This record gives sequence, C-alpha cells and structure tokens, in this order.
Amino acid sequence: MSNDLDIATLAAALAAGDRRALARAITLVESTRPEHRALAEALLTVLPAAREGSIRLGITGAPGVGKSTFIEAFGGHLTALGRRVAVLAVDPSSSRTGGSILGDKTRMPLLARDPNAFIRPTPAGRSLGGVARRTREAMALVEAAGYDITIVETVGVGQSEYAVADMVDMFLLLLAPGGGDELQGIKRGIMELADLLVVNKADGGLLHAANHAAADYRNALNLIRPKTTAWRAEVLLVSALQRQGLAEIWQAVQSFQTALNVGKGRQAGRAAQARRWLWEEIQDDLMVELKSDPHLAPLIAAREEQVARGEIAPSAAAREILAAFLRRAEEP
Repeated sequence: MSNDLDIATLAAALAAGDRRALARAITLVESTRPEHRALAEALLTVLPAAREGSIRLGITGAPGVGKSTFIEAFGGHLTALGRRVAVLAVDPSSSRTGGSILGDKTRMPLLARDPNAFIRPTPAGRSLGGVARRTREAMALVEAAGYDITIVETVGVGQSEYAVADMVDMFLLLLAPGGGDELQGIKRGIMELADLLVVNKADGGLLHAANHAAADYRNALNLIRPKTTAWRAEVLLVSALQRQGLAEIWQAVQSFQTALNVGKGRQAGRAAQARRWLWEEIQDDLMVELKSDPHLAPLIAAREEQVARGEIAPSAAAREILAAFLRRAEEP
C-alpha cells in the first residue's frame, strides 16, 4: 500500500459506498506499519459520526453451532428488507505460524454475492479473545460506507464473547439443541452477557430437542439479573437452514434498539465503549514501545530468565522493567 495515499479521496470514496475503497481502508487500519498507522488515524479522524440508525451486532457460539449458516440466512433476510449488511468475521490464527484460513466468503457464498452485503474475514492474530485488534476501526469504516447493520462474528473461544460484547450494541449467543446436561456447560458469565439467545437447527428431528433447550434456557435466564432494566434477554428458535424464525429475530433486534434508545442508552453505551477502547490502545501501544526499546532488551531478557528459574518474583521483575522504561521516557 502506497504511503502517498490521499486520505481525502479515500474518505470521499468511502462515503460514496465504494467497496474497493472500503476494502483498501480496512487493509490500511489493519496494517502494523507506523506510516500506515498514521494514515489510518488521519482517515478515522475525518470519518463522519456513526449514523443514528446503525446497529452493531455481535454473534458468538461454540464451533459447529452454525454461526456462518445463520449469519448468511439472517444477512440475506436483512438485505431483502432493504438494509445494507457488513459482516466482520474474525478467523482463528495459528499460534505457531500466525496463518489464518480466512474462509468466511466460501462459507457464506450467497451473502458474498449480495450487492447489499460486504464480508470481510480478518485474522485474529494474537489478539486476546479471538477478536482482531482493529475490529472497532473496521466497524467505523463500514458504517461510513453506508452499511447500517454490522455483524461481528467471533471465533467462539474463551474470551471472545467478552471482547465482542464490549464493542457492539447487541450481543447474540447462538446455541445448539440439547439443553439439559448441555446447559450445565454454558458459562453463567456468557449468558449474562447475552441480549438474545438463539437456539439454531430447530427443524426436522431436532425440533423437539430445540424446543426443550429453549425452555431450559428461559428458566436459566430467570435466575440471572438483567444487564439493564430496559431489556430482559429473550430466547428464540431459528432454523438457519430452512430460513425460519429470522423475522422474529429481526423483530427482537428492533425491539432491543427501541429499548436501548430510551434514555439515550445507545449513546451512553457507545461512549463507554470508546473510553475502554482508549485505554486498550494505551495499554497495547505501551507494550509495543516497551518491548521494542533496544536499551531495555538486555534487562528484559535477563529478568525473563531469572523469573523462569524462580530467582525473582514476576511482580518484582515487572516493577523493575517498568521503572527502567519510565526513566528512559524522562531522558532528554
């Protein structure tokens, strides 16, 4: 990517809904090169504020629950209603090679060909929780390009649920039929995060099991304190394969948005997310600066070895390294 990129031209192309410009802009914000970061920050600064009716949805669920099938069906339902849908699908990355499959367009072939949809697979890299570090910025870009519904699909591992719930307006937890014993395996914390629980594969021989699971989850929700007084989480059934139940889910999303807008809950939520984003950026950038300081490298290497051998407590080593970093920062 050229460093002489015209930010004003790119921003104008984004506002006009140019898909190639959008893809180029996301590539820019995902880049770790310092010169690209400066350009990305300049672009994000000139973007218009998020549109009033924009909706950010987070969708997670265990592998095999049918996330991609559901997103393709739900996205197609929304575009048929005249909405423009962007899917930011975070792919797991190899901890050894850093490689990523990036196969979301092949898993959502119909939606990938929809002129009113945009799918962007992004490797999670080493980001905590399986959510790409620049997903928030990508959301701002797709909204600037005119996509009024953004769906963030996580890899569905561990901390990903918490990470995505902290950057969207509404969080959907996709579940498979089963309930009963499976309910014991659902972490209470994840259910507390969910604004809507959706039991997928409610068709054919699994319909009875899906109804039973939905009843179990509704009972479980009665034992959990709602996230807000304006909304109590619901449990709905869907068959993504048969494209049944999608209208009810969209109605629930709209009802949630209406409830959230009462008392400016949406604006307050996004403001709080922006503040947390600020501190995450500070934390990440400080770590990069500390680890890349050549003057601190010998000290860090020495203390790492001492910690590994049990000769010094990690907390003591951390304080010493941080103190040395701060002294470096004060040097003229």
